[in-house]
Amino acid sequence: MEYEDKAGRPSRPPSPKQNVRKNLDFEPLSTTALILEDRPANLPAKPAEEAQKHRQQYEEMVVQAKKRELKEAQRRKKQLEERCKVEESIGNAVLTWNNEILPNWETMWCSKKVRDLWWQGIPPSVRGKVWSLAIGNELNITHELFDICLARAKERWRSLSTGGSEVENEDAGFSTADREASLELIKLDISRTFPNLCIFQQGGPYHDMLHSILGAYTCYRPDVGYVQGMSFIAAVLILNLDTADAFIAFSNLLNKPCQMAFFRVDHGLMLTYFAAFEVFFEENLPKLFAHFKKNNLTADIYLIDWIFTLYSKSLPLDLACRIWDVFCRDGEEFLFRTALGILKLFEDILTRMDFIHSAQFLTRLPEDLPADEVFASIATVQMQSRNKKWAQVLSALQKDSREMEKGSPSLRH
Repeated sequence: MEYEDKAGRPSRPPSPKQNVRKNLDFEPLSTTALILEDRPANLPAKPAEEAQKHRQQYEEMVVQAKKRELKEAQRRKKQLEERCKVEESIGNAVLTWNNEILPNWETMWCSKKVRDLWWQGIPPSVRGKVWSLAIGNELNITHELFDICLARAKERWRSLSTGGSEVENEDAGFSTADREASLELIKLDISRTFPNLCIFQQGGPYHDMLHSILGAYTCYRPDVGYVQGMSFIAAVLILNLDTADAFIAFSNLLNKPCQMAFFRVDHGLMLTYFAAFEVFFEENLPKLFAHFKKNNLTADIYLIDWIFTLYSKSLPLDLACRIWDVFCRDGEEFLFRTALGILKLFEDILTRMDFIHSAQFLTRLPEDLPADEVFASIATVQMQSRNKKWAQVLSALQKDSREMEKGSPSLRH
């Protein structure tokens, strides 16, 4: 027809069958429409039985297609209804946090109502405020102190880039090589922080903010410096807080006993944390605990990465933020409770794996972990062993460790 139009000849009128097909509710694909077509003139016509059979096949295809369309429409409707419910729930939670909880923080934060609401996840719009209040500011860091530390960091970067050798007073005891290595490690780690988001890498909108916080921290705590994993913690805070407030929360968070033990690589204290974790591991998951023992799969293999980044590297970001929510509420105990929840969720799979496959699985968890399933698993974990809670078990193990060091001549030296 197109050729005839171009050639100037009149096109043929549409056949009756074409008119019928245009009036159908369901427009068939070209492949299914062939069933209804007559054979070319140079071939024998279809027998009546075959034509009837093709007609029935075609009608069945139309019915199935309509069923699929109806099912898809119902799925979309259900999805939309669920999304509306979630948005309504979040909206109500935002009002509760803003109007009731935040103005009366000191008296309400530890109430059962707030703790229950906290467990369900803090709405993103108020998450930063809640985190800041929950983490606190025991170090009394001000915005002015952040500006001073940032200015020193920028001066150090300029000095290193121009090959300067001057050493500032607060850097005494830390060589130029150490500072250069720390600076290069920050640059490298920033490029590897949430690469799928493409917002922290060079040229991204949050690159300079992340670089500023990490650089300022190395000036604030030169004794700690920069350690791999810090960039993920700082990045999560940046997504929820302004730069200066993120720095304040970051510095206070890393000053907590558990984080300081890991980031300063205090081997003795790290081993104590692992030992405390194993007490509750054996209590909650004796079968998996025995399996790991048999295969020599120790807790440090998977726990170090989880603790260093507070799960922000190991779990989907939205799930990691919910973990942070309750971590800010319950403290370090929740980090280890989360670990047990993850192990419990995959217990059946892990008990069938050998050392290598278990280690690979735990260091690269599935990317599509549903938050509700993870939290349901965490909720079943009991953080009590022989009537002792986490803090009591950890304290007893620390005491035993100190007594062993005092009583061991080899350790004393």
